[in-house]
Amino acid sequence: MEHYFKTMDSPVGRLTLIASDKGLCAVLWERDDPGRTGASPGIENENHPVLVEAEKQLNEYFQKKRRAFSLDLDFVGTDFQKKVWEALLTIPFGETRTYGQIAEQIGSPKAVRAIGGAANSNPISIIAPCHRVIGATGKLVGFGGGLANKALLLDIERPYKQTSLWE
Repeated sequence: MEHYFKTMDSPVGRLTLIASDKGLCAVLWERDDPGRTGASPGIENENHPVLVEAEKQLNEYFQKKRRAFSLDLDFVGTDFQKKVWEALLTIPFGETRTYGQIAEQIGSPKAVRAIGGAANSNPISIIAPCHRVIGATGKLVGFGGGLANKALLLDIERPYKQTSLWE
């Protein structure tokens, strides 16, 4: 299956989007290894419809105009990884879950470390929101895009709080 890619600038750095004709395969960080996703970048195509729509929706998300993504996804990974990544998609905007809660959700309560590994290898960052997974103590831990970007993404999703009558 052929893959296509394009890059985009964002508040979390330059992202590389990779798609097949079935859907989005990866959102890679600036210093990411494309090999970890199982989807080689392939051919650059700035006008591929999946990539154009992914960039549009990501920009809306970064501008706080989008709370949910509506893209066809084409995950490349093991069955266990795909189960974890599908669980990530169920975490509501602005909420977090622990690795233990994800382990319980997928019926593997003792697989907390494996959940962490699968979340760390999530190829479709931001859209499959691994940034919403935190440690059992509530601290930000392990994130392929770096903890500063994890904090920034969670901040984007923080509810708007009015601080004065004039806002």
